[in-house]
Amino acid sequence: MHKFLICLLFLIVGIKAYSQLTVEKHFSDHMVLQRDHPISLSGNALANSQVTLEFGEVHLKTTADSNGKWILQMPAQKAQNTGAPLIIRSKQQQITFENVVIGDVWLLIGQSNMEFALEQEAHFQSEKNSLFNPLLRFYNPSFAGKYVYNRHFKDSLLTRLTPELFYSNVQWQLSDSISAPSMSAVGYYFAREIIASENIPIGLMNLAIGGAPIETFISEKGLKENPEFHHKVSGNWLYNDALPEWIRERGQQNVGKRFIYSDNHGPNHSYKPGFAFTSGIKPLKDFPIRGVLWYQGESNAQEIDRVTEYNMLQKLMVSELRDLYKQPDLPFYYVQLSSIDTLHYKGQLWPEFRNQQRLFLQETKNTGMAVTSDVGAKNDVHPRDKKTVGERLSLWALRDQYHHNITVSGPLVSQVKYRGNQIIIDFTSVGKGLTFKGDRLKGFYVDGRPVEAKIKGNSVLIKVAKKPEEVAYGLASFTRGNLINKQGLPASSFIISLE
Repeated sequence: MHKFLICLLFLIVGIKAYSQLTVEKHFSDHMVLQRDHPISLSGNALANSQVTLEFGEVHLKTTADSNGKWILQMPAQKAQNTGAPLIIRSKQQQITFENVVIGDVWLLIGQSNMEFALEQEAHFQSEKNSLFNPLLRFYNPSFAGKYVYNRHFKDSLLTRLTPELFYSNVQWQLSDSISAPSMSAVGYYFAREIIASENIPIGLMNLAIGGAPIETFISEKGLKENPEFHHKVSGNWLYNDALPEWIRERGQQNVGKRFIYSDNHGPNHSYKPGFAFTSGIKPLKDFPIRGVLWYQGESNAQEIDRVTEYNMLQKLMVSELRDLYKQPDLPFYYVQLSSIDTLHYKGQLWPEFRNQQRLFLQETKNTGMAVTSDVGAKNDVHPRDKKTVGERLSLWALRDQYHHNITVSGPLVSQVKYRGNQIIIDFTSVGKGLTFKGDRLKGFYVDGRPVEAKIKGNSVLIKVAKKPEEVAYGLASFTRGNLINKQGLPASSFIISLE
């Protein structure tokens, strides 16, 4: 009898939990919903019960299926600055999300320079009295293993290394003195510029992970089905030479001795190929966004094989994101790696890596690149000036998404010609013209040697004794290249071979 009562109790509790009215966890008070896109909301309720939704003048209803699953789709809405309640009801229960607005949602992904908190940023002291902004909203979850370096994870972390539990504290927040300091500084300054220009709500969904390689933000399926990258999901990732050495070392420190969750590709970890995609990005596939901001690369820039494949890897990631969100022209704006001295950091390959990033811009539609070589920190992989970075990203969005007639980038090389013992380097994105900072133009190289150069119109000229094999700009890891346009935006570094 006692066993029967216990079983009955578990059955009742199970039925009650299963019939509980629920909504996907990325919906909460203070959220921003993407304007001009239908919004799907889903969850669970009592099997075959009616579920209704109210939001302003929107009134919808549906019936949960025999398993209790329900889905409702709100029609596309215009921007709405004043918050309103979004109410979901079943016969027995009600869920109310307060202060919901309609605007533009931007997804933030990458590694520590995207994660880099506003309170650590160089301009925070002058910004901290202006943090309250009801049009700016943050979705800024923590993640398992954040700030845990060079040691094995405790059981409390190991148990969270599942796609369902990896991200925690999942809720939307208004920008204020409590929420903003821990938010991505790059994202904050980007959004601040958009709001100042457009006066619409901006939501930032931050899934950045310090130290993460690009491979974790691409699905296992995407890597496996790509003939160039299928070897990245072969065997235990902790010992797979096709992945960056540094991330494998960190993974071995964290989960190499003992783990709880694993599969044929090794223990779960935030650096494991496909893990961030499965844990963070894929669950948001029905939550429309305006675009993606990406700041990543340091973890993939330390070995030449990882550098030369990066352009193609980034193309794969962007293609997958556009397919996932069913937006073939989904905007993708990213940060070119800055400058760093190689004395305290393994940055010898950064010039070639920056060149791969430049090629991606040249070859991939509806993308934009913020050049940051002039705001690098000589001995720190985390430059503290993120205000400049966020503002430069916003230029691309303001021109291409919000239709402002502005210059969005510094000079970008368009072609290099050899003619009569002279190299002619032509540029686009010259704005009001080419110029330079300082007393003379610096940063140009011919066959690896620094050379004198001069500006003529929208070109740079270099005298040579014979036709060289290679012309470059910003070839040093910590570049002192100083070519800019008259709007003050720096030129992208480049490496170009002459035929």
